[in-house]
This record gives sequence, structure tokens and C-alpha cells, in this order.
Amino acid sequence: MADPPGCCSTCATCLLCPYSCQWITAKKEKRKGLRTTKYDCSWFLFLFCVFLFTLVWLYFAIIILNDFHNFNEFIFRQKKLWLDWSLVLLIATAVLISYSSVLLVLALCLQLCGQPLKLHWVHKVLLILTALVVAAAFTGLGIKWAEEWKSAWISLQATGPFLHIGAVGGMTLLAWPLASFIYRTRRTGLRVFVLLVYCAAMIALYLAPLGITSPCIMEENQLPPKPALVGHRGAPMLAPENTLMSLHKAADCDVQVFETDVMVSADGVPFLMHDEELTRTTNVQAVFPERAALNSTAFNWTDLQQLDAGSWFLERRPFPTVQNLSPGDRQEAAEQRIPSLEQALEAAKHSNLSIMFDLRPENHSDYQNFVNVTLGVILQSGIPLQQVLWLPDGFREDVKQQAPGVQHVYGRKRVENEKEPVLHVNLPYQDMSSEEIRQYRQDNISVNLYVVNQPWLFSVLWCSGVSSVTTNACQVLKEMEHPIWLLPSSTYFMIWIVVDCVSLLIIIWAFVLMKKCSRRRWPAASETDVLLTKINSLMQE
Repeated sequence: MADPPGCCSTCATCLLCPYSCQWITAKKEKRKGLRTTKYDCSWFLFLFCVFLFTLVWLYFAIIILNDFHNFNEFIFRQKKLWLDWSLVLLIATAVLISYSSVLLVLALCLQLCGQPLKLHWVHKVLLILTALVVAAAFTGLGIKWAEEWKSAWISLQATGPFLHIGAVGGMTLLAWPLASFIYRTRRTGLRVFVLLVYCAAMIALYLAPLGITSPCIMEENQLPPKPALVGHRGAPMLAPENTLMSLHKAADCDVQVFETDVMVSADGVPFLMHDEELTRTTNVQAVFPERAALNSTAFNWTDLQQLDAGSWFLERRPFPTVQNLSPGDRQEAAEQRIPSLEQALEAAKHSNLSIMFDLRPENHSDYQNFVNVTLGVILQSGIPLQQVLWLPDGFREDVKQQAPGVQHVYGRKRVENEKEPVLHVNLPYQDMSSEEIRQYRQDNISVNLYVVNQPWLFSVLWCSGVSSVTTNACQVLKEMEHPIWLLPSSTYFMIWIVVDCVSLLIIIWAFVLMKKCSRRRWPAASETDVLLTKINSLMQE
């Protein structure tokens, strides 16, 4: 690579020192005759790949925030340790992406200045460690949380058009240091190879929108109605989950359904509880320390009423919104107790909410009795049966006979030759494509997808035509009067063409400008080379 610096000595030194970890001036570096070797180029390529690898992980980290509360609960069940691990994830990812980004920017600036890319061994070790950490994160994600790959694919329907614009912009800016490299290097084969790779990448990016699909690319008048909201255990960002306060907060958020989980106590009282153990959402370790590890169904109703089901919410802060609670809400949260199903049905009836629940644990030896006891409470409560959405699959036929007015919700897709038509399905949002949602909607099948917390995901499902979503963030989704973005296909086509044309013009301008700059710098070097050649010839004679 040629080598006259293209910027002032001071600037070149400031760039060279942090990259090479050698506090010498650019002039000394030049006098030492150091050049960028093939080995240095290979490390620059590795740096670029690590940057892209880390950037992709940053994207994944942002996407999985929608489901990260499940990961926090999983860690608590395994280690009995509560921490908002999303903060750890984001901080670690920010450090990795910042480090690789700074190194890449330094390398590109050094190339523009004509300085050698002598990456220090410390940076090489740290880059290898960065690549290993990110690879381990992806491996763990694939093994323990494989459904998040589906989440990432769905997210592309929301971000695809904007990722395309960002990628085109980034590759367009790369034309400047690339042109500098091409005009400085004297290896024709390398120049041709790099230029062909860059051109192929840009052509692929320019044509990428042909493969981008999104349900939100539609006309305004084609937008389906806003999905109804189902409060996941109530409003767990505003109140302790599965409590009467959470139910009332959900009603204030205009949810139409209160989704909860029901267990039956040892003396036959159905109550609201999600976990098989009471340790996460009550103070059972303080009240009954010797029985804390027992299943929730092993406690009688009198024991359960002694437990505090609200203070944990204020102490552990499962969501950032807890710190914004008013003093009155904090006092009310601290006073919450485990509610019985009877109390929840009464509150739902007064708030005109439907109630949807799972009956746990499904593998209990006395599960049929649980079903009968739960049905008895429902029938005695006086709540209109059409407001009860029954999720459990066990003994469903008995439920249909004893309470024919109850609405049955299935946790599976419909199958051919159903004995009775499926009218309601409740599935993870990863399990249904936009095409399937549209087809179910055309067939008058209500589709509820869970758990949807982020506005981008809600927007995609809204555009797809989903009937309702189960959410922890009802206070956020309630305020959305429109999807985050909605583009007619003609508008998107125009944006695509304009972005590609502007990018192409900038790239051509970069190459033309860098060629002119290289011609200004090289004549002196060329004359020197001719003089040295003549001197060498005379000495040989």
C-alpha cells in the first residue's frame, strides 16, 4: 500500500496510537518504513467480521427484551436469585459493540490517512474474546431459548425496510476508505477482488427489498381493527401479578380479559397463583420457612391468607415501572394478599371483564377434582358464563356438559376433521405467521397471541389482523392509536428507489474524488521512484 499520509501528522498520530498502542508519531512510523501487510489486512477483515457479528447480537438483544421477564423468572426458579438480567445483557452488549466500533472507525480513518494498520496484540486478544463471547451467547440462545429465533424472524417484518436503509447507508460510507485503499494499493489482483466483493454486496443490498415483506406495507383503509388487550396476570407492570389490585389496574387500562392461573388449595379452595412454589411472589420463606419449597397446592386456604403477596413487588422491582408508582399505589401493593378465584370472579364481574385461566398443575393426581371444584366456584359466582374463557385441556368434555355457556379456548391450531369447530385459539406469538392469522380471521376464528409487550411487535400483529394479544404492558399498548409505521406499497417503492439512487451517486462521487486526491499525492512519489531506479542502475554499472 502506498503510503503518503493523507492527513496532518498530529491527526495521524492520534489515530495510530490507540489502534497500535504505540505512542510514537506518524512521521517516525513513516521513517520506520512500516506498511500494511497481508497479515494486517487479515486482522482488519477479522475486526470487520467481529463488528458485524456483535451488531447482529445487539439486534437480537433488543428483540428478546419482549420476552426477557420469562428469563428472569426462569433464573429465579433455578437459583432463587432475582435480578433484572436484561440490564446485564444490554450493558455487556453495549461494551462489546462500542469496543469493536471504535476499533473499526480508527482503522478506517487510518486507511484514509495512509497510515499502516498495525493492530496491537492486546486488541487482537480482546477481539478474539469478543467473538467467543458473542458466539457463546448465540449458542446459549439456540439451546435454551430457541423460540427467540422465530421472534427475530418476525421482527424483520417490523424492521426490514429500515435495516435495508441503514445497511445501504453504512456500505455507502464504506466507499470512502475502500476507494482510498484501491487507489493506494499496487496489487492489481487484490484491487479487483475487493472491488468485485464490494460491488456484489451493494447489488445485493440494492435488490434486497424484493425479498422484504411486512404486513404493515398496506393502504391505510386496509388496516384491521386494533387488537383487544388481555392482561397477563392483570397489569404486572403496575401491580403485583395475580392480585385484585392487578385486576383493577388492568381494567383501568381498558383490557377486555383478565388472564390468570388457578390452583386449588389442600382444603379445596381455588386461588390465583402462577408458580408451583410460593417463593417468588409471597413471603412464604419468612412465614413458613420449613414448608417454603412445597407445592402451592400443599397449603390450605387459612395458611395462604397469612402470606403477603405484594411486598416482593416493591422490593424486587420486576419491571422498571415499579419505581414510578405513587405513594398510594405502593401502600396498596404492600397490602395485597393471595386472592381466591371467587374473589377474582366477583371483581371481574363488577369490572365487566372476561376471565381466562389455566388450571395448574396439569399433572396432579387429583386434577379431575380440581376441575370440578373450579367449575363449582364459577357456577356459584353468578358471573355470566360467556365471560369465562376456559383454557385447560384436561376433562374439557366434562366442562362442556356441566357449564355449556363457557367459552373454550384452545392452546393449539385447528386440525382437519374437528368434531366441533374451534372458535378461539391462544398461542405464543411465534407460532402463527401473518398468513395464518389472516386465514383464521377470514374463517371467524378468534386468535389471541402471547406475550406481547413491545410496540413494534404489537404493530406487526395489528397489521396482520390478530384478534387480541396478552400483554404485561397494557398501559403502553393502550395508548397506541396506530401502528408504529404503515406504508402504502407505492410509497415504499419510491423510498427504495430514491435510497438506492442516492447511494450510487455518493459511491461514484467518493471514487472520483479519491482518484483525484491520489493523483495529487503520487506525482512526487513517482518522481522519487524514477530517481531511485536511475541511481540503482548507475551503481550496478
